[in-house]
Amino acid sequence: MNKVWLIIQREFLTRVRKKSFLIATIVVPLVIPAIIGGLIYIMLKEAESAKPDTVMVVDESGQFNLDSTKNTKRFIFVPLQLTVEQAKKAYNETKDFALLYVPKFDINKPEGLTIYTQENPSIEKIADLESILAERVRDLKLQEFKIDKETLKNLKTTINLKQINLTKTGEEKSSNSGLLYGLGFTLGIMIYIFVLVYGIQIMQGVIDEKTSKVVEVIVSSVKPFQLMLGKIVGIAAVGVLQFLIWITLITLLSSGVLGYFGLKMPQKQAMEQVTKKMQQNEEMKQAMDHQNGKVNELLNNIGEIPFTKIAFVFVFYFIGGYLLYGALFAAVGSAVESMQESQQFQFPITMPLLIGYLGLFMFILRDPHGPVSFWLSIIPFTSPVAMVGRIAFDVPTWQLILSMVLLAGGFVLTTWIAGRIYRVGILMTGTKVNWKVMAKWFMMRE
Repeated sequence: MNKVWLIIQREFLTRVRKKSFLIATIVVPLVIPAIIGGLIYIMLKEAESAKPDTVMVVDESGQFNLDSTKNTKRFIFVPLQLTVEQAKKAYNETKDFALLYVPKFDINKPEGLTIYTQENPSIEKIADLESILAERVRDLKLQEFKIDKETLKNLKTTINLKQINLTKTGEEKSSNSGLLYGLGFTLGIMIYIFVLVYGIQIMQGVIDEKTSKVVEVIVSSVKPFQLMLGKIVGIAAVGVLQFLIWITLITLLSSGVLGYFGLKMPQKQAMEQVTKKMQQNEEMKQAMDHQNGKVNELLNNIGEIPFTKIAFVFVFYFIGGYLLYGALFAAVGSAVESMQESQQFQFPITMPLLIGYLGLFMFILRDPHGPVSFWLSIIPFTSPVAMVGRIAFDVPTWQLILSMVLLAGGFVLTTWIAGRIYRVGILMTGTKVNWKVMAKWFMMRE
């Protein structure tokens, strides 16, 4: 056991002292919030300085009346009393955004509306323009059916279901499916990325030592299985340390960036203007009160989430999934002599992890308590992603315990299998390796 501990120390310190570790662990969390903050700043500045696009309009229907009175922050409409062909020529002599052609149409089936542009416009601008036209057609329908706008407005009703979880003991807890969806999505993706990245690191480390002949010196004093176990645990410790540093830095820096933009950017002025209007507009005030109520409800829902439990489960499945797949990656690394040779083995190994990743979107986040979600979170090869995605949805305790026990058992099993391959493969060079050869190494007696 002492030898395994020495190998763990060696793997941990070797990687932590590398410049690449310092860059990835410290600089990356600094760079990402800075990039996000910079992009947000540029986006807001661009939105402030953006001028409305000019749209020439040929309205043969005479029903849209798109003139200066219909201008918006996004578009300025210029009606033309020309034919379509004449308007096209006039438009090509300008740098205006577009030429809109509105033929005579049936309001129940508005077809033939065409927009001419000199370059491919963004989908956002087209969507905004379509929204304006659709609103006008809607108004025409209201006029035809003699429906008052205010009456129609009063018919609109928004229902927001208040979610309450009722426990067996009768205790009530507020809930929010959207919030839980986002949490499950984020945690599942993180597990998938971390397990895959650090698993490949193990394989790369084994290949490097095998090709440099360093392993022959180490194996002379320790058993190959001890070497493999020490390497896996050592790199796992590096991963956990890096993850904790990332979470701390990103949380603090993201809070700082959001605080900066909340206080320094023009949104504050906009909010002050909204507040003034609220005092003059009772309807807007009621809408804002409703919005504030929703924010308070969201904060209460966040307070009900058991973050301590989720953090514990995340760390457990991160370590468990990493150890399970790390053992398999180590076995592959011991069998091959380059990363190119390892590619034929990587996909079969990571396929269960990929199934868990895809299942996160197709089953777990859609129906976290369904039968497929249950089995994905129980099977050790998919549970690291699946159970972390489900945990925010209050998984039954017995399912969580069963999943953890099976994951621990899966790690022991894969470590035993990988160890039998590792003890032979780590000392073999110049051998063309395939699945049949690896199976033969597994069956060899010690």
